[in-house]
Amino acid sequence: MILKAKERGGGQQLARYLLAMRDNDHVELHEVRGFASETLQGAFSEADAIALGTRCEKHLFSMSLNPPEGAEASVEVFEQAIDEIEQKLGLENQPRAIVFHEKDGRRHAHAVWSRIDAERMRAINLPHYKLKLRDVSRKLYMEHGWDMPRGLQDRSLRDPLTFTRDEWQQATRAGLDARELKAVFRQCWDRSDSQAAFDLALRERGFWLARGDRRGFVAVDYRGEVYSLSRYAGVKSKEIEARLGDARALRSVQDVKAEISGGMTAKLQAFIKDVERDAARRSAVMDFRKADLLARQREERKRLTDAHERRWQAETKARSERLPRGFSGIWHWLTGRYAKVKAQNERETLEAWRRDRSEKDTLIYQQLQERQVLRQDIKAQRTIAQHELLRLREDVAKYQKLDRDGDDLRPARAREDHETKRREQGSHRRRGFDPS
Repeated sequence: MILKAKERGGGQQLARYLLAMRDNDHVELHEVRGFASETLQGAFSEADAIALGTRCEKHLFSMSLNPPEGAEASVEVFEQAIDEIEQKLGLENQPRAIVFHEKDGRRHAHAVWSRIDAERMRAINLPHYKLKLRDVSRKLYMEHGWDMPRGLQDRSLRDPLTFTRDEWQQATRAGLDARELKAVFRQCWDRSDSQAAFDLALRERGFWLARGDRRGFVAVDYRGEVYSLSRYAGVKSKEIEARLGDARALRSVQDVKAEISGGMTAKLQAFIKDVERDAARRSAVMDFRKADLLARQREERKRLTDAHERRWQAETKARSERLPRGFSGIWHWLTGRYAKVKAQNERETLEAWRRDRSEKDTLIYQQLQERQVLRQDIKAQRTIAQHELLRLREDVAKYQKLDRDGDDLRPARAREDHETKRREQGSHRRRGFDPS
């Protein structure tokens, strides 16, 4: 189970984020403990108010718990993990809230604690909490038999193709997965041993090598997006300079963009728009399927919740009627039968609560599986669009090469110098064969 956490303030903004339905299929406020209010907004308002009496600005400790894909983690698993983390970090008995999110066929949890010790009006210190959470995460993977990520096994084995939020947004604008972009740049780097070879490898994939304004060597795609080689190829700047030489010898980004713009044809642009239009249509169909599935699943959960409430009330009434009243109740109390009936009622109440929770988990597992199937279809459609866009990038590179082979794209001054030099060489040859 991947655990991510941070200290933060802004309780109201966090409450709105945790309860937002816009980015989630289902949201459930599972627990509010240690606060006077039973709502998340009210609880975090209390936490904000108490923190005003201290110097602590980041008075909340917010953590997300994400099981591996395909794992069926029950509510108990999440609760046990949260309890263990609470003990390991010294947050026992601190006010906390737990919220469950479900998205794309996966369920994860958010746990938020108040760091303020209300009796001493001091913030609880959380030294080395990232290392402690890493230990808990490793333990959870081993206890449940989940495949542990290589990066969690050994820090030196972490995936080199990780990406930042800015890189992801840039790749999304270009229509490609950031991981695929990084893999392309890394493959081009590994298969080349010089600037010429690297430039050729990039061009085969639809990218052009250029000189960046501040980042040294960069690559430019047909849309004009600029990519830092050190970031996307995962290579240090010194290694790039050692293999590719001086970046000042390359053309500027603006010059490369001008070449790309001049070489693109309306036909290729139309092909790209067709692919994007087809992808948008497929995405709209998937969005309709997703909305229909979510509506049905929410109705199923509502029916189950209503059925549980009706059954709970009926069973509570039946258990209440077992307890005798009046003189009979006094007699039962004296003989000890009252205590036996009360114990039976408490036992049945606990069993009924566990039964209802198990039925709810069963329904959630079934719905998660349904959404996972839909998610696989969505991923397949996205993969088709990404591969088509990547192939079109390669077609753009081939067209540029064909255009350069057919026409002289050098600047006018360079063409004039070449023609002058060619005429002078021809004149020297004629003088050399003059019979006089």
